[in-house]
Amino acid sequence: MNKVFPSFAAAVADIRDGATVMIGGFAGPGGMPSNLILALRNHGAKNLTLISNTAGLPGFAAHKGQTIINQSVLFENKQVKKLIATYPVPRSMSIVSAFQKEWQAGNVELEVVPQGTYAERLRAGGAGIAAFYTPTAVGTDLAKGKEVRTFDGRDYVLERALKADFALIHAHKADTMGNLVYRGTSRSFNVHMAAAARVTIVEVDELVEAGALDPEHIVTPGLYVKRIVVRKKDQR
Repeated sequence: MNKVFPSFAAAVADIRDGATVMIGGFAGPGGMPSNLILALRNHGAKNLTLISNTAGLPGFAAHKGQTIINQSVLFENKQVKKLIATYPVPRSMSIVSAFQKEWQAGNVELEVVPQGTYAERLRAGGAGIAAFYTPTAVGTDLAKGKEVRTFDGRDYVLERALKADFALIHAHKADTMGNLVYRGTSRSFNVHMAAAARVTIVEVDELVEAGALDPEHIVTPGLYVKRIVVRKKDQR
């Protein structure tokens, strides 16, 4: 099965209106699938539910004169109806992101998740675990409406796994079978998203033949990857 797609546009062409899409990366450009995000913006699918650590932090980790493509372009294009995130707005009050504008206008629903719970909800989605209990957020607004049970004298909140129709992630290298090697922060949430989505699409800096990767370095097995697109040098 050939998993290598000729373009980012072709790789996202079947993302439909109303789809749930995971977008990898931590915050900066390191693990961000920037070219896939831009292709999704150009594709134009609407009413998306995004699952992402941030909603796109303007200028975060950019070098002088560098323009970074992140989730913001999807909010600017009014393609998102709901966001599930841990860090949805910039730290500085002087910076107003595209997400903030959409949220304040009532165009986007927001679900905030503590970051550790977010990571575990992603992992559970990939592992086939429907839900789990955690003490995080007990007694706060984030626990309202959720089941709470007591184990060994301590209260725990029931949290549901996160799953998606598509995951857009970035890895450093892939072989033609879809086995992935990460570098730096690109490993963060991308590993769990690759397993938790029905269709995982990865953009990579380098593609090698099957068998060329050291098995000890492979983090995501090719079983979880459906599509690969290779960045050109001017897209890195």
